[in-house]
Amino acid sequence: MTPVIPHTSPSFAQLGVREEIVRALSESGIEHPFAIQEQTLPLALAGDDLIGQARTGMGKTFAFGVPLLHRLTTDTERPLSGIPRALIVVPTRELCIQVFGDLTEASKYLRADHDGQSRPLSVVAIYGGRPYEPQIASLQKGADVVVGTPGRLLDLAQQGHLQLGGLSTLVLDEADEMLDLGFLPDIERILKQIPANRQAMLFSATMPDPIITLARTFMNQPTHIRAEGVQGAATHESTEQFAYRAHALDKVEMVARILQADNRGATMIFTRTKRTAQKVCDELAERGFKVDAVHGDLGQGAREKALKSFRSGDVDVLVATDVAARGIDIDDITHVINYQIPEDEQAYVHRIGRTGRAGKTGIAVTLVDWDELPRWTMIDKALGLETPDPAETYSSSPHLFEEMNIPADATGKVGRSRATDSGKKAPRQESRRSSADDDKPARRSTRTRQRTRGGKTGGGHPEHRAAATEQGTQAESDNTDGEQSDAARSGRRRRRRRPSKAPATGTN
Repeated sequence: MTPVIPHTSPSFAQLGVREEIVRALSESGIEHPFAIQEQTLPLALAGDDLIGQARTGMGKTFAFGVPLLHRLTTDTERPLSGIPRALIVVPTRELCIQVFGDLTEASKYLRADHDGQSRPLSVVAIYGGRPYEPQIASLQKGADVVVGTPGRLLDLAQQGHLQLGGLSTLVLDEADEMLDLGFLPDIERILKQIPANRQAMLFSATMPDPIITLARTFMNQPTHIRAEGVQGAATHESTEQFAYRAHALDKVEMVARILQADNRGATMIFTRTKRTAQKVCDELAERGFKVDAVHGDLGQGAREKALKSFRSGDVDVLVATDVAARGIDIDDITHVINYQIPEDEQAYVHRIGRTGRAGKTGIAVTLVDWDELPRWTMIDKALGLETPDPAETYSSSPHLFEEMNIPADATGKVGRSRATDSGKKAPRQESRRSSADDDKPARRSTRTRQRTRGGKTGGGHPEHRAAATEQGTQAESDNTDGEQSDAARSGRRRRRRRPSKAPATGTN
């Protein structure tokens, strides 16, 4: 991979950030700010309202987090008393955990002094999918900075456990994602409960009209800062992009070979549906890959466990839906694979933004089924990718091996599967929960029909032909939620009922 680009920007210390914060960031390997951080810090440290726009992975968390922590701990007129002074609203639980972790690390040397007593600065995470009681207890102990998702924040505020009247700083992070998830009404309810005299910062990768309107209603003459141009955000110059027209029955085979590419590191695979995410995860596990899944049907504990394993390297492949993946912020992802194409160009930008971060390069691969071509054509045109008609590709195609740097002897499996190693079928992920207050399910597409080319099923692969023979023309659609195929239903035999005898009447 290309080495990290040398920094020419000033250090955090040179920008006037507190020594305690500088030391904590330095211990985490952070010495110099990214572009969005360098541009926002002077204004944010001065207390101005601002809008920061930069694509995912460009350092928006510390762009608001560093000045927020600095101002809270240098304000001698309003000492920290344990009543929340800063509120950061994020769209998803994963992002909540990520921001909470970053701010906790950056503030580990900061102290809150009040009434002659000194204590560590308190950062608290509030999000759904977890019991209320521990979060309420954390607020009662004293919370200087609160990071939370809209639904749970509103619940605790309405119950009187979260006090918003003492806020001096409000941050809306990933505002466009909150719009997509339908959280704007909750945001507006939260805004009605906070003081009018406070600093406000809004960060977003894109700026659709409803977000601009929202900013105008609650911000005071904000400065709009863009770390890079629109085209730069869309095309990701640090990410090499490939698109292949792929048959649905061959996609897992293709992915299995791409995952064996030279220099392949941590990889994210995106699907549109929860069901497909789990199915792909299970199939790759059977083939011997270290893989886990994150989607809306998993309980919060299972999702956090999967993310922890991915960050630690225990698994190097993560299959996720768009909603569940929001907030996953990992710098070392080398490959992104779009198993199913996204709904629109903005979702595509967010997906491939998971790689090619922090001055590194990355690879994004999109597998386009025949039924997905119209949507892909619109995405291609909107972003100027110049690949409206991807090359027809199979898991045995020479150009796939060449372009992805796949060893010639790569097959659909690596070693023994995890199920074989354990002596039993690979365990499925914990599921059965999808109705938490701040995690909406991924949007469902219309049902698609699997097609073949020229009367042949799925190309020349033996495994392919076997799968096609077994499943026939009623291939299971990835876009349904566990519905049985018509063939399966029509194959059932109806139980014949014997004609019942007429009951005796008791007369002759």
